[in-house]
Amino acid sequence: MRLSALSDPDHLPALDRGRFRPDPAADLGPTGDPIRVLLLYGSLRQQSYSRLAAEEAARILRQMGAETRIFDPSDLPFPDQHKDGHPAITELRDHAIWSDAMVWSTPETHGQMSGLMKAQIDHIPLSMGGIRPTQGRCLALMQVNGGSQSFNALNNMRVLGRWMRMFTIPNQSSVARAWQEFDENGRMRASSFYERIVDVMEELVRFTVLTRQHRDQLVDRYSERAGVGAATADPTRPRP
Repeated sequence: MRLSALSDPDHLPALDRGRFRPDPAADLGPTGDPIRVLLLYGSLRQQSYSRLAAEEAARILRQMGAETRIFDPSDLPFPDQHKDGHPAITELRDHAIWSDAMVWSTPETHGQMSGLMKAQIDHIPLSMGGIRPTQGRCLALMQVNGGSQSFNALNNMRVLGRWMRMFTIPNQSSVARAWQEFDENGRMRASSFYERIVDVMEELVRFTVLTRQHRDQLVDRYSERAGVGAATADPTRPRP
């Protein structure tokens, strides 16, 4: 499977256990089944800070009882380069369907999310065979910056999350001067930036637990019900 390996998944040196809540969604809804979170990152550099940030987020989520998968996009083709059926595209879509929520972590490139980040989302259709891989799922957004703090990529991804019909949570993370925030082992140092990532993952878990059980009802649409009825009544009439 094209998943990034997570080293030392239970070792969180920057986490203050005294303040940490392993069950941030207590009493908000059924939590018998772990929530399933797909994490995507937007850089293939060997020292990819967007990947390292996603890995820190995955470790935190695991401590909250979530199941996590970090997709490795290293052999993902350009969206117009291959038709459906490429194994990397198929696997990415399968992971999206598996998920209850997603985390998108990207560097900011020319004031936008990276091309790799956008390419991954472009490979996930709004609908495929009656299945909607993203609709009704919760989404958390993170970006890393080489310089001062910025929110351009976050704003850019927030528009895209809405377009993919996802519930994008209010909180978000922007790590300034990311090269200073990780040690030589690729682990994030204790800082306000790390604390914000914990905040964002707490909120993602809460919103996912609140909405997961109601996902089908929350995305039920009058226009689509009318389309199904019209198609049933007149098979020659195209659906809207």
